[in-house]
Amino acid sequence: MEFDAVLLAGGRARRFGADKPAAPVGGRALVEWTAAAVAGASRLIVVGPRRDVLPGAVVVREDPPGAGPVPALRAGLAEVRAPRLALLAADMPFLRPAHVARLLDAIGDRPGAVLLDGDGREQWLAGCWRPAALREALDAYEGASLRGLLGPLDPVPVAVPGGARPAWYDCDTPEALAAAERLL
Repeated sequence: MEFDAVLLAGGRARRFGADKPAAPVGGRALVEWTAAAVAGASRLIVVGPRRDVLPGAVVVREDPPGAGPVPALRAGLAEVRAPRLALLAADMPFLRPAHVARLLDAIGDRPGAVLLDGDGREQWLAGCWRPAALREALDAYEGASLRGLLGPLDPVPVAVPGGARPAWYDCDTPEALAAAERLL
């Protein structure tokens, strides 16, 4: 199934206090872990500053840099060529290709599919979408909330087993990064 991947790897990382996607866990940068989950993508599009860890990736910046996920999605979506895309945060060390495949399969004839966390909440930066649906939604959207943009598209909710290393786990704080290191 042909798809492109858009990794959101910019932002200000206020809670993290450093370049979060470049932070190492298990000997690899967080962004490398997320990129490995979409290794089957036709194109890897990284929205954020250029880093030397993903050769071959298309790197773009949101305008202005650090403006948030909606402008970042807009910038990444401009580079998408495939009929489907994986939209992911760049700080998910336990997301695997099987999870992405499950999201892609779940889309069916809907606009998208989004991963649910262990409490049943949508993880808006862990989903797969039809680019045309996202472009249409972005054209009509003036807000700043990713949930406000994606929620009305009524994506298919996808639950996966949690376990010790849940697919939706993200590293938003140094403490979460340290916990991910222990879990690896």
